[in-house]
Amino acid sequence: MSVLDNWEQWKSFLGDSLGNAEGDGMTNDAISDVAFQVGDYLANNVDPKNEQERVLSDLWNVADEQEQHAIANVMVKLVQEK
Repeated sequence: MSVLDNWEQWKSFLGDSLGNAEGDGMTNDAISDVAFQVGDYLANNVDPKNEQERVLSDLWNVADEQEQHAIANVMVKLVQEK
C-alpha cells in the first residue's frame, strides 16, 4: 500500500520527511521551495488517492503560483504540528 492511499499515513510520511530535512539543517525557505515543488509534481503527475488529496489537488489546480506557495506552506505547518 502506498503512503498516498491513506491521509494519515501521508501526513505522517510528510512529517517524518520534514523532521529529517530540519535535522539535516535545511532552511525554512528551502523546505518551502521543496514543498511547492512536491505539490506541483503531485498535482500534475499523480491521481489523488483519497478525498483529502482530491481537495488539495482541486485547490492547487485553480490557484495561482502565489496561492500554491501558500498551500504548500500550510501543508508544512500541518505536518509540523505532529
